[in-house]
Amino acid sequence: MRDFSELELDSELLQAIETIGYARPTVIQAQAIPHALDGRDVLASAPTGTGKTAAFLLPMIQHLQDFPRKKPGPARVLVLTPTRELAIQVADQARELSQFTNLKVFTITGGISYDEHAELLGKTQDIVVATPGRLMEYIEAERFDCRAIECLILDEADRMLDMGFGKAVEKINHECRWRRQSLLFSATLEGKGVREFSRTILNEPVEVNAEPPRRERKKIHQYYHRCDHMEHKLALLENILKEQAERTIIFVKTRERLATLRDQLAAMKVPCCWLQGEMAQAARNNSISRFRDGTVNVLIATDVAARGIDLPDVSHVINFDMPRTADIYLHRIGRTARAGKKGTAISLVEAHDQTMIERVSRYMDEEVPERFIEGMRPQHKKPATVKKKKKKDSKKDGKKKTSAKKKKAKK
Repeated sequence: MRDFSELELDSELLQAIETIGYARPTVIQAQAIPHALDGRDVLASAPTGTGKTAAFLLPMIQHLQDFPRKKPGPARVLVLTPTRELAIQVADQARELSQFTNLKVFTITGGISYDEHAELLGKTQDIVVATPGRLMEYIEAERFDCRAIECLILDEADRMLDMGFGKAVEKINHECRWRRQSLLFSATLEGKGVREFSRTILNEPVEVNAEPPRRERKKIHQYYHRCDHMEHKLALLENILKEQAERTIIFVKTRERLATLRDQLAAMKVPCCWLQGEMAQAARNNSISRFRDGTVNVLIATDVAARGIDLPDVSHVINFDMPRTADIYLHRIGRTARAGKKGTAISLVEAHDQTMIERVSRYMDEEVPERFIEGMRPQHKKPATVKKKKKKDSKKDGKKKTSAKKKKAKK
C-alpha cells in the first residue's frame, strides 16, 4: 500500500495525515486499518515505533465521522493505556488526526485532581483515553458512563498485564459490553497471558502480526563501535554527541549507570535530561517536556523508564550499554525513524558485549556493521565467536561412526 488515499478515509483525515507529514502507511497500518474500518475486532502484534497508534485511531475517527452523534453525550470510543504518559501521547495524536473535525478528545489518568475530571466528565466527549485504575474509580463512583461506548481499544495490552491491570480491564470490558467493536494491540502475542486476555475481550478477531517490521527498520541506519575500555567508550560518545548527533536518546542498563553518565556528560559540557524508574511524576514530566521542546537535545534513559514514550524527531539512539535481549534492542532503536523519517542507531560495544551484537544480527537476519572514527580505532582484536554445531549434524556424525564400526565388524 503506497498511499493513505487507498484506505477510503474522509478528506478531513487525509488532510490531517498530510499536515502531520505521514508519508505512506506502515505495515501495521496497512494490515489493521482495513479490517477495523470493516467493523471487525482486531488482535495486533505491533512494537512501538511502527505507527500502531494511528492504526487504531484512524478507523475510530472515521467511524465517528461516518455515524455522527445526534445529541451531546458521553464518550463513544474508549482507549485504555497502561501509563499516564502513553495516555497523553495517544490523546495528543488523536487531536492531531481529528484536527479538521469537531471531535472532542479527553484523558482520564492519575495525577489530575478529581475536580478537573468532574468538570470534563460533564461535557460531551467523543474519544476518551484513560488508564485502567483511575477510570475504574470513576466507573465505581458512577461518574463515567460506559453504556455509550461503541469501540474499546487496548494499547500495550502485554504491559497492562505486567503492571497488574488485568482485573480492572476485565471489569471495564464488562461495563462496555454493549459495544460493537474491540481492538487489542500488544508488542508481542507470545505467552498465555495476552492470548487468554484477547479471548475475553475480542469476538472472532482478525489477527495481524507486524513484527519484525523490516521496512521500518530499513529507515534506521545501524552500526556499532568497538570500545577498548570505559575511557575509550566515553571518548566515542563525546565525539558522536558533538560531531554527529542532533536529538539523541542514550540507553543505559541501570539507574546507577545513569547517574554516573549524567555527571560525565556534565563534565563534557553536554546538557541532558533523564528518565529512570521510580522517578517522581513531576520530574518525569519536566524531563519529557524539556526534550520535546528542544531545551535539551540529549536524553539518558533506562529501558523500564523509556517504554511507551513517543518523542518526536529523535535523530540518534545510542546504546551506551547493550540490552539484555535482542527484542529490547529493537524496541530501543524504534525510538528513532518515526513517522516516515530516517534515523541512526549506534551501539558502543565492549569485548564482553560482542556476543550480544552478533545475537542481534541473527535475530534481525541482517548484519549490524562495525564502523570506526579516525584516530579512535580500538586497539584490541575483535573476539572470535565459536559457532555451535547443530544437533542434527552431530546426530548424523554419530550415525556415520556407528555404521563405520558395523562395517569393520563384518569384515
